[in-house]
Amino acid sequence: MKKALVLGAGGFIGNHLVNRLKSEGFWVRGIDLKYPEFQKTQADHFVIGDLRDLAVVIEGMKSPDSTPFEEVYQLAADMGGAGYIFTGDNDANVMHNSATINLNIADQAVKYKIGKIFYSSSACMYPAYNQEDPDNPECSESSAYPAAPDSEYGWEKLFSERLFLAYERNYGLQVRIARFHNIFGELSTYTGGKEKAPAAICRKVATAKSGESVEVWGDGLQTRSFLYIDECLTGVRKLMDSDFSGPVNIGSDEMVSINQLVEMVAKISGKTISLHHIPGPIGVRGRNSDNKLIYEKLSWRPSEPLTAGITKLYHWVNEQVHQTVHPA
Repeated sequence: MKKALVLGAGGFIGNHLVNRLKSEGFWVRGIDLKYPEFQKTQADHFVIGDLRDLAVVIEGMKSPDSTPFEEVYQLAADMGGAGYIFTGDNDANVMHNSATINLNIADQAVKYKIGKIFYSSSACMYPAYNQEDPDNPECSESSAYPAAPDSEYGWEKLFSERLFLAYERNYGLQVRIARFHNIFGELSTYTGGKEKAPAAICRKVATAKSGESVEVWGDGLQTRSFLYIDECLTGVRKLMDSDFSGPVNIGSDEMVSINQLVEMVAKISGKTISLHHIPGPIGVRGRNSDNKLIYEKLSWRPSEPLTAGITKLYHWVNEQVHQTVHPA
């Protein structure tokens, strides 16, 4: 039985990844500061631990049968939605926490001679100057330099990409790197300040009555693409099973404005919803996944339209915000 270590296993993507690996027959250990929020973990062994602490990483890398983990997935990071990343209030923590985690993990992965390590980078590492036109953003993998990310989160992701690739060159660590583009789906945070746009919009529409308005940061003309979690994990597993290190985009190339996303969710809900634009952090004006390289290398592309995943997310969020506790 192959063994996998999922770092950040209590988070949205990490939890789903544990489930996917278990379904494929892996023995899985998860490590995180917390358990998954919305369901019990399926990991065979789950460690509550802080990956900034080198001792936690050292202990976590020790496999149950004393042979190296065949696969390690590094998803742990200090991150959140625009309300967390773009205010500037959390920059020091975002950079220090995530960089410390990745420095610990890269070094110990070599010492424990693990098979392959996956690192989840982000589209936030792309230059802001290529994302000023909401209709024509440039996010091909080759456009990463000259570097100019729009946030410290993006700078840290770029640093960590280079860190893992340096360990590959100097120490033979087998690395796979993907730049995620706005992954969404059920079991994700939908309130509290760290939620991403799809879940936040679903919550706002779910809690609004027909005829009411929902708040949208900025003019809502900023564009993004969003990828459903199951599609993301298929791309990740294809990358890990390949001989291609990356970095490579894993995202959708179906670009929509935030206003269009709200309209999509409103249509799914069956409500008449208007938009109330307010000041707020919005990040770059346009971002869209360029999937030419991943299709060339892995023959991967999303299999469903955005509305299919958003429909699933909306119904799940709607259940969460309207759930009632029934007496025993």
